[in-house]
Amino acid sequence: MSDAESLEQFPCEYTFKIFGRRSDTFVERVREIIAGTLGALPRDAVSVRESRQGRYLSVTVLTHVDSRSQLERVYADLRAEEQVLLYI
Repeated sequence: MSDAESLEQFPCEYTFKIFGRRSDTFVERVREIIAGTLGALPRDAVSVRESRQGRYLSVTVLTHVDSRSQLERVYADLRAEEQVLLYI
């Protein structure tokens, strides 16, 4: 799909939602993955929510994305991370 055919218009503010098992390193690892492509994330760009029983975490990241290639790179890196169970 070309940039002209996509729903996103770049550059844009984009929301990543990443799910994984609760661990001491999960949130920081998600930050590292996204920052690796998009640059440092301000602390307030990341919010975390625990599942009802506390076994899983949902990490939401609101950040600026300049291009579809950046977006695809972040998703490829998330897909390669074993701690990540699901992302949208």
